[in-house]
Amino acid sequence: MSAVNDTKFTHAEFILSGFAGHEDIHQWISIPFCLIYILSITGNAAIIFLIKTDPTLQEPMYIFLSMLALTDLILMIATMPTILGVYFFNSREISLSSCFAQLFFIHTLQFTESSVLLLMAFDRFIAICYPLRYASILTQPRIAKLGLISVIRSVVLIFPLPFLLKRYPYCRTNVLSHSYCLHQDVMKLACSDITVNNIYGLFVSFSVMWLDSLLIFISYVMILKTVLSLTSRTKCLKALNTCVSHLCAVLLFYTPAIGLALLHRYGSSSSHLLQVVLGYVYRLVPPVIHPIVYSMKSELLRGKIIRVFVK
Repeated sequence: MSAVNDTKFTHAEFILSGFAGHEDIHQWISIPFCLIYILSITGNAAIIFLIKTDPTLQEPMYIFLSMLALTDLILMIATMPTILGVYFFNSREISLSSCFAQLFFIHTLQFTESSVLLLMAFDRFIAICYPLRYASILTQPRIAKLGLISVIRSVVLIFPLPFLLKRYPYCRTNVLSHSYCLHQDVMKLACSDITVNNIYGLFVSFSVMWLDSLLIFISYVMILKTVLSLTSRTKCLKALNTCVSHLCAVLLFYTPAIGLALLHRYGSSSSHLLQVVLGYVYRLVPPVIHPIVYSMKSELLRGKIIRVFVK
């Protein structure tokens, strides 16, 4: 079929999917998604508000936490409407332009979250390995610059994706395998050679996810080396305790991300249901768990959140 004919029969919209074969219980499934949405919005908004308004929380660790909360908050706003539309209202249609815009925001925010987790690892590294220089290294202007660089890097790397996808005709099936739009999901529906997208997708993943996870691993190796050199067992445990929340966030983010990447690249025979569930875990669970984990481990933050909700 010629390129002209392919373009002529290009679909005007995509169809979003939920749990295929379980459409009869989609409205019941929408209930936990609604709870996740409410909890994530409330928890992350509360953390941002507290850190923004409380002078005692204007420390680098809490500023990085507010960046993480803001990223999670926007990610939920970009992702959840179409998910709830599919499960609650059976609204499955999404235009190509809206789909490309959604995948741009989802991937940009996920890469930004990876960058923020790297910055938080850098914060723990400086605090434990160079405690006397902590305040002079992580000044507020420098933190703002690091946060801005993280966002710019994500935007620059993801910006070409919608335009790479827009040039393809979609003349085969138009049914996506998720209830939101992703680059790797959309490009599989193109009826043209997608080698460029495959190569660029691998390059972007390596430039952000794999590189950030490697740098985080190296930072913790150095942290562990410093901690083990401490003569006091109490100081050793105290230093490690400051890293627990961040380690939980890192594992919660990168474990399903790596699993999904491997499934998409090499798991062609894997269960589709497994891919869908893992995708939801990767994108929806961290924004709910992050406020809980950090509130539990930070006595100062936990006390302030409790006082706010009691009032």
